[in-house]
Amino acid sequence: MKEILLYVVSDSVGETAELVTKACVSQFRQHRNSVTIKRFPYMEDPSNIDEVIALAKEDNAIIVYTLVKPDMRAYIEKQVAMHRIIAHDVIGPILSSLQAATGEEPINEPGMVHKLDEDYFKKIEAIEFAVKYDDGRDPRGILKADIVLIGVSRTSKTPLSQYLAHKRLKVANVPLVPEIDPPSELFKVNPAKCYGLKISPDKLNNIRKERLMALGLSDGAAYAQMDRIQEELTHFEEVVKKINCQVIDVTNKAVEETANLILNDVYGK
Repeated sequence: MKEILLYVVSDSVGETAELVTKACVSQFRQHRNSVTIKRFPYMEDPSNIDEVIALAKEDNAIIVYTLVKPDMRAYIEKQVAMHRIIAHDVIGPILSSLQAATGEEPINEPGMVHKLDEDYFKKIEAIEFAVKYDDGRDPRGILKADIVLIGVSRTSKTPLSQYLAHKRLKVANVPLVPEIDPPSELFKVNPAKCYGLKISPDKLNNIRKERLMALGLSDGAAYAQMDRIQEELTHFEEVVKKINCQVIDVTNKAVEETANLILNDVYGK
């Protein structure tokens, strides 16, 4: 059975072209084993194309290419026509159609798929981090975090952690309770990474009463009493003062507002 050579040419890794090529080869049951695919990644210069063209001509190979840069696409089109090599442009026609449909010029930057994948996995990693180190369940996360949130119960630490995680930031949050000493890691971490979440006693009182009622409990529990709230807030002030970290008043702020303040601070540094 005749051997068929397929040259996959790309200005990035070449996975896209190879996957398309393999999908096509899989449709030919009798000839699957007679097809050899060879990948030529990171073709960034016309001289690289010349080398592939010479090999393809010698081997009578078919070229499948995904070249994002227009000048490189134009060059390989000219060369395969000149040397009468069978070639297929995987990405060019789609880029042209999308450009016509959107009216937007493509950025023509190789490797964007892998950058997007990397961005996605960073987000997933940050979300998993926020879950693992939520509510002070493992203080070791404090020293690994990009951001550490500190506050008394019901100051939106968890939803804020998740919101920031979707921005690819690893967040640990620590609840402060007067009866329990703060984890020692809080005083070892860079204070610039820490944000204390401050709230007014009245607002916290209302939030906690609503929380108790939602759980079917009496709103007269100590958790929602003003003297208990004052005690917790005093303890909070003492801790953040000792850490010397920034404090954000979340009394009348939505999670998104607080997150934007933190993001602006982080990326403005």
